[in-house]
Amino acid sequence: MAPGHHPRQPAWPPRSAPRLFVEQVLEQGARVVIEGNQAHYLARVMRVAAGDGVVLCDDATGEWAARVETTGKREVMLEVAAQMRPREEVPDFWLCPALLKKDRFDLVLEKATELGAAQIRPVIMRRCVADRLNLDRARAITTEAAEQCARTALPRMAEPMRFESLLRDWPDDRVIFFADENGGEPASVAFARQNGPAALLIGPEGGIDPAERELLIAHPRARAISLGPRILRGETAAIAGLAVWMSTRGDWAG
Repeated sequence: MAPGHHPRQPAWPPRSAPRLFVEQVLEQGARVVIEGNQAHYLARVMRVAAGDGVVLCDDATGEWAARVETTGKREVMLEVAAQMRPREEVPDFWLCPALLKKDRFDLVLEKATELGAAQIRPVIMRRCVADRLNLDRARAITTEAAEQCARTALPRMAEPMRFESLLRDWPDDRVIFFADENGGEPASVAFARQNGPAALLIGPEGGIDPAERELLIAHPRARAISLGPRILRGETAAIAGLAVWMSTRGDWAG
């Protein structure tokens, strides 16, 4: 090694360090006890040992580096070492997807989290094949997706709401775009002209019922949009529409 040169210190925690969301609000020096499935993941799957690094997020202050103090069969004790990133700024955009079959809706939850939705508000519409959602399971899916793609914020997960109630209680300051099979303004054009809070409603597998479409057309905050010339499945439309929003008005646009 040349004089004056020193070996480069490896990054800590390493990029391969496990990431977890925790409910406890984090601060430097705090101790965090990990239990249950998360403890099993750290101790048995990732096989962490004393001194190893773990990345923690609390959906409030951001992302923190923590050091393993002790591991046991049922819990892992961590000490919070330093903040790595503050909680990310999230574009104020809601995704309102109609409930789909479980595996397809799981995909919507996962990808909406990866793409940066601020809030997911599932909707029960007339042509839905599903009318209920396990909210704890849905939150587990969004949390795991956020951990895997290094988000520092979780989307707010709302209880499923019937379509008529959604429209009746819709806030006056938020536009609700809906993907209309009968056509509408191209999504990228409509989104680019929108300033302020917005949302995107995606219908179920069988499409939006004509009576529901009439309610949307009559609603003062609703805007019909087109997601292109091809018919998209519900999960594809939700993912594509959210991606178009992020690229025109969200944080992809700079």
